[in-house]
Amino acid sequence: MKSGGMKPKHRAYRMGARAEAAADTHRRILEAAIELFGERPYDEVSLADVAEAAQVTVQTVLRRFVSKEGLTEAAIARGVEEVRTQRWAAPAGDLDATVQGLVEHYEKWGERSLRFLSQEERTPAMRELTDAGRALHYEWVDHAFSARLASAKGAVRERLRARLVAVTDVAVWKIMRRDLGLSAGATELALRELVAAVLA
Repeated sequence: MKSGGMKPKHRAYRMGARAEAAADTHRRILEAAIELFGERPYDEVSLADVAEAAQVTVQTVLRRFVSKEGLTEAAIARGVEEVRTQRWAAPAGDLDATVQGLVEHYEKWGERSLRFLSQEERTPAMRELTDAGRALHYEWVDHAFSARLASAKGAVRERLRARLVAVTDVAVWKIMRRDLGLSAGATELALRELVAAVLA
């Protein structure tokens, strides 16, 4: 006698489709949160705003992240992961690829990062985000310029690292790209020259 239940293959397909849909919903909520937190002051972004941007209900957001604080923590983790993937794509020691990747990163994240930084003194959640960003930037400098840093010792290495952290900071990109109006290509060239001068 044949069973009237769902066939195993069909059941597995349905479960896989549900898991895929759930992952897509999760991704859309986080991407909406990151986008909105980068566009407006943190206090002016509500869970309803995030839900609307992600095309879900507020209850869906709450079921997944419990609160705005939980959503913010998850959004920070996702943002850091995305930045790490992009920043670490260039081989360590390849100056051209390193600076190209840095400028590509700032073209996508630069304005957003500056908005986060403008809120860090008054908003603990933004301070958590900017602290994570600083730590990641320092770690990236250690990775990207590892061979050159390894050749220096003590206070000399400390000053070299500080110069590399400073010249590759988003503030330098902002001065060149926004304040002075350089193109992305000209900004990349100028940053490459700056970094090369520091490494010389």
